[in-house]
Amino acid sequence: MSLPEADIAFATELFSTLPDLTCRRMFGGMALYSDGTIFALLRSDGVILLKAQANVFAAELAGYGSEKWTYTRKNGASAAMPYWTLPEAALDDPDLATTLAHRALAHLR
Repeated sequence: MSLPEADIAFATELFSTLPDLTCRRMFGGMALYSDGTIFALLRSDGVILLKAQANVFAAELAGYGSEKWTYTRKNGASAAMPYWTLPEAALDDPDLATTLAHRALAHLR
């Protein structure tokens, strides 16, 4: 599945006020960086995910209704990634999206 240009434009516009925002395509999706630190992914299905280790920020995202990214491996085992869906409210609110991105970056640096 190819990542539509409209999804890329939406994600980069949503986080456009972050310092030194860069993107890199990978695995059918895209990684988003601020000042060289990866803080989010855009999956090939258009879902935006914020990076959050098992910490207070992950709990904060869960409180917004975000879900941790899990997938099933070829052997049938379940695996989880340290990424959480961007809260629904943040999709329509660039200020909230940017605030959450700053929170993700604070825990990653």
